[in-house]
Amino acid sequence: MEPKEYQIKTLNRVKQYLDLLYDWRRKNDEIVRDHGTSIDFPAKAWRSLEGMHDEYRSREDGLARPLPCFCLKVPTGGGKTFLAVKTVDLINTNYLKKRTGLVLWIVPTTQIYRQTLKSLRDRDHPYRQHLDIASAGRTLIREKGDTFSSIDVAENLIVFMLMLPSASRKTKDVLRVFRDSGGFADFFPPEDDVEANSKLLERISNLDTFEKQSAFWGKQIKTSLGNTLRLLNPAIILDEGHKAYSETAQGTLRGFNPSIMVELSATPPPKSNKLVDITGLELNREQMIKFDLHIFNKANPDWRETLLATHNHLEMLKGKANEYRENTGQYIRPICLVQVERTGKDQRSAKYIHAEDVREHLIQVVGLQPDEVAVKTSEKDELKEVDDIGGLMSENCRIRYIITKQALQEGWDCAFAYCLAILTKPGSKTALTQLVGRILRQPFARKTGIKELDESYVFCYQQKGAILLEEIRQGFRGEGLGDLTGRVAITDEDQKEQGEITAQVRDKFKTAADKIILPVFAIRDDSGWRKVSYDMDIASRIPWQEADLSKMFDINLSMLEQKDIAQTASISEDRTRVFDLKETIQLHAGSLSLDPVFLSRHLLDIVPNPWIAYEFGKTVLDGFTARYDEKMVLNNFVFIIEKLRKHLALEKDRLAEQVFRSLIEQDTLHFLVIANKIGYKLPKKKKAHPPRLNKSTGDQLERSLFDYVAQDEFDSDMERQVAWYLDDQDKLFFWYRNIPKQDYGVQGWRKSRVFADFIFTDKSNGNGFNRVFVVETKGLHIKDSDDTQYKKSLFALCNERSRETTVTELGLEMHAEKVSFAIVDESEWRDQFNALFSS
Repeated sequence: MEPKEYQIKTLNRVKQYLDLLYDWRRKNDEIVRDHGTSIDFPAKAWRSLEGMHDEYRSREDGLARPLPCFCLKVPTGGGKTFLAVKTVDLINTNYLKKRTGLVLWIVPTTQIYRQTLKSLRDRDHPYRQHLDIASAGRTLIREKGDTFSSIDVAENLIVFMLMLPSASRKTKDVLRVFRDSGGFADFFPPEDDVEANSKLLERISNLDTFEKQSAFWGKQIKTSLGNTLRLLNPAIILDEGHKAYSETAQGTLRGFNPSIMVELSATPPPKSNKLVDITGLELNREQMIKFDLHIFNKANPDWRETLLATHNHLEMLKGKANEYRENTGQYIRPICLVQVERTGKDQRSAKYIHAEDVREHLIQVVGLQPDEVAVKTSEKDELKEVDDIGGLMSENCRIRYIITKQALQEGWDCAFAYCLAILTKPGSKTALTQLVGRILRQPFARKTGIKELDESYVFCYQQKGAILLEEIRQGFRGEGLGDLTGRVAITDEDQKEQGEITAQVRDKFKTAADKIILPVFAIRDDSGWRKVSYDMDIASRIPWQEADLSKMFDINLSMLEQKDIAQTASISEDRTRVFDLKETIQLHAGSLSLDPVFLSRHLLDIVPNPWIAYEFGKTVLDGFTARYDEKMVLNNFVFIIEKLRKHLALEKDRLAEQVFRSLIEQDTLHFLVIANKIGYKLPKKKKAHPPRLNKSTGDQLERSLFDYVAQDEFDSDMERQVAWYLDDQDKLFFWYRNIPKQDYGVQGWRKSRVFADFIFTDKSNGNGFNRVFVVETKGLHIKDSDDTQYKKSLFALCNERSRETTVTELGLEMHAEKVSFAIVDESEWRDQFNALFSS
């Protein structure tokens, strides 16, 4: 990873200050030794910096010693983490003069925590490689819950990751960081060495003890992580530093007795010591962000038209990205962020544009597949599922649309985000300025040379142009390009335990659970039985020559020609304006032509064969031009493309189901288990994160398969209600929350596997179970959706094949009389569950 010019300037500036800091600290040490007094050496070094005109705001650590503290102002997309790891190297080399020790890396949000931890643990990632260079290959990455020894600190560079809520407190003994722990005992004197404990407390007076006053044996020091940090004087890296300016957070951080504290922020508060101020112009010159920024203001008052225009543009970008990959081998999948007015499950009404309204429109009207759309809210985070396949930028991820209201404001990062669709009614108060910053990062920190892939796009409707531009300007004021209003004080309510827990199967269920092997669809080939593969076994057999396009010509074309507004903005040389409006033009459909090749490119994600896609496109265009005037067809070209995409997606499903069922009829595809080879066994242990799910009464769960069930395993209130209901059923033996993309899934004739929500068993007459139920729950708003109907059809087939399969085929160890699959609806789930148990 070659540093950019502004990054080199930043690191040179950091080096200058650290060199001066080292010199002034040595002078301070001499003054303390000779006179017993101290000078504010960080301030002295600051004032000695060439060209430094800002006043230094002095800090003290928990022992009232001068604390060096400075801030790097880095806009969103500027590479804060890269600068942080290089600064760690400079701190050790130029200031602390060592390669080992402890770095306390503090982040404010779970999203940033996951991204940073993943990068630093990956030895092939440039960030980790820079740390390994700094430590001569002796880097250890630790997080809360992990321990380390004094030998580890002496021989390695330890980077300890911590969430800001875990580092903030108002009272002692609130969090595990400050609780006694046997894992750090070798940093402290033995408990019975009163003299050693007393001397240590005299030297480091802010260590936590069990007694406020001296007891018979004196004050006993807690062997906690917090006290260990105070002993080791860590260098603190504070990501999104502006979020840690509450008195509580600042007091706790300084109380760790750090040797130095480095803040990184796009919008540092006035109290910070800004050592470096990187501008948006510098980022743009260095190809770090996607600029110009284009604003398309639609004339039509229907939000669906805005979404369609956005989709058409995203399809164009997808085509450009495919061409770029053919020429360079570099993969880019353009993503659109969609901002809506409501996301809560109880907030859906005709008055507001809801996340599920947009999801349904994208899938049912635009023609997207369900796994191409994700919702990110404070209650529902469907982006977590892609972490297991490498994240949003992985080629294994299919997400192209992310629907949110405000949940992507802080700490979210994906350079593939190109478009922002603002589906809020004109005059709505939203966090537009912060979401715009999410689409600016340039993929791989370099321009592609293709204009469309090097710029970013905002789509809205009936907004007042001047007001809209000023709103966006506010988001980039000072060229921070990031979270302008992100100074959120951390309260005690947010301080939830972050540690990882290993949940175990309850002893009373172990024998029974071990006998269950759930069936999957398997196919027989020359080498024997294997799990069915959608791409290899289903998609490859689809008879596209049987696709019926006749219904396409039943649609009516519009005579109207829409005139949309396009605005282009570019970064301004005038820093007070941030960026300027370059031009405003009216868009006409005449910019497109009836090109079947262009149309076929928009079909390749559905029809992978380009020749077949071309024939479909040409047939449809020829059919419409034979029926309508060519100009009229051209005016409706985008509409025709979307209708064709939707129609072909339906045809693909129809033909794929036909293939699937014919393979069953040919005795090639079976729903079965081959013990220890094919089938799904329930896990024996799993990782869980607090807080724990308890019953609605507050009592602990009794019939869950695992002894610890985390709240974050449940995406909705309905799922929690079902869990509570199951746990209270006397007829039930045990229940298990089936985790999507991770646990038991059924591969049908669509690409995505179907993951049920719950697996549970009923009691047999003896000490065990009789039947296994695999159940998917569906909310009221998607009760009759295409996805729900598909799952019902697939589960009905599973029930049919399960009844026809012998017990031996279901698994040599399984003694259940049958496995039942069911879909239950939100409006009547209790009745449906009662029916299951009574059947």
